[in-house]
Amino acid sequence: MSDAPAAPPATFVIFGALGDLTRRLLVPALVNLARAGLLADDMTLLGVSHHDGDDEHLRQALDDFVKDDADWQRLRGRIRYLRGDFADPATYQALGTQLTGNAVFYLATAPSFFGTVVDQLGEGGLLNATAGFRRIVIEKPFGTDLATAQALNRQILTQAREDQIYRIDHFLGKETVQNIMVARFGNAMIEAVWNNRYVDHVQITAAEAVTVGTRGRFYDGTGALRDMVPNHLFQLLAMIGMEPPISFDAEAIHTEKGKVIAAIRPIDPAEAIRGRYAAGSIAGKPVPAYLAEPDVDPASRTETFAALKVHVETWRWSGVPFYLRTGKAMPVRDTEIVVQFRDVPLALFRETVVDRLPPNRLVVQIQPDEGISLEFVVKRPGPVVNTAPVAMNFRYKDHFEVGHQTGYETLLYDVLTGDQTLFQRADQIEGGWRAVQPLLDVWAQGTPEEYAAGSAGPESADALMHRSHRRWHHLG
Repeated sequence: MSDAPAAPPATFVIFGALGDLTRRLLVPALVNLARAGLLADDMTLLGVSHHDGDDEHLRQALDDFVKDDADWQRLRGRIRYLRGDFADPATYQALGTQLTGNAVFYLATAPSFFGTVVDQLGEGGLLNATAGFRRIVIEKPFGTDLATAQALNRQILTQAREDQIYRIDHFLGKETVQNIMVARFGNAMIEAVWNNRYVDHVQITAAEAVTVGTRGRFYDGTGALRDMVPNHLFQLLAMIGMEPPISFDAEAIHTEKGKVIAAIRPIDPAEAIRGRYAAGSIAGKPVPAYLAEPDVDPASRTETFAALKVHVETWRWSGVPFYLRTGKAMPVRDTEIVVQFRDVPLALFRETVVDRLPPNRLVVQIQPDEGISLEFVVKRPGPVVNTAPVAMNFRYKDHFEVGHQTGYETLLYDVLTGDQTLFQRADQIEGGWRAVQPLLDVWAQGTPEEYAAGSAGPESADALMHRSHRRWHHLG
């Protein structure tokens, strides 16, 4: 059981209740919250979808994705189903008859329905918070470029206030991501060197071993840049780069993160690499080329890998490059942040066998094995002065009972309790798209560089680092 108080009672409405997101992540996360004593006993779940069905049909669709225990059975009995078209006002009239008091509206739908659902909720009077809170959760992708993100923000802010909107990024639900702020601002020795005097560069990597698989149609219209950079990776960059907020209040944190994203210089296409996986093997299993995947256009220009050199124009980070990379069909699943510190002068070692010193690094491992590692240098045992790199490693699972989490538990609890700290504000969304817009314009033409499935990406990504006499941190 958690020490935190249970969330207030509410009706949790999921649009797209029969989709994979609901079954594999959202409902298991809600069950985990119930198991931890963080859900109100009378919370109800109302699923909305256009498929034929009833309450029991939805419950049975969810049975295979959760552990069958007392917590699931209690929640299972409070699940209801509403069949309806997302664009039909009658759906929202029927929904309104089932709502009293607090309500959360979770849009687990295709992005094309985001604006439609919010418009219908507003026009149907369902966002009126006089009888209790009314909150909207919107999944990514939030727009496909700067213009569409701005248009979507205008549309939803016509119907709802900013404090009612929760633009969700499941990366930010990871314990290690949340720990970045605590590690930075709770430890004087870390914050003291968190600046351009001591930091040489920062690497942020989100590598996936999986291919596009059966999601070829969706992915071919999205690509690695849109899918990962202006949301996931920029949010991690903002947490690394932000100034100390005046408090842990959501608005204070949003303000500091927003400043970092606003300070990202529009990315020079000459400092960006895009790639696409060719045939290869991962973990000894053959993998087809991206263009041979189901539902992928054989003439596609879509990238499955992106690597960028990003400049943050603030006093703290002036001159410190941030290198971002993300890709599919890579050798391992690995999401990490590497803060590499500047080299120390070698003058002290000039009369020794030491001709170079390995860099000090702070590695924040976000997935799959959450933890933090500090790499530093010690003297090797023996009569002469020689050095060796060592590391101090902290792993969450070694010190805390973390259990099986989907990554959505903290985020859903925060929605129910009204904490927007881990969610994106409109200016952050638009700032991210503004920074990558030059790449979107250029990458509409040309062809991505190929890399073998199971490799660490195209050779030009290594060259991007080598030009500045740097190299990527080893994956895995």
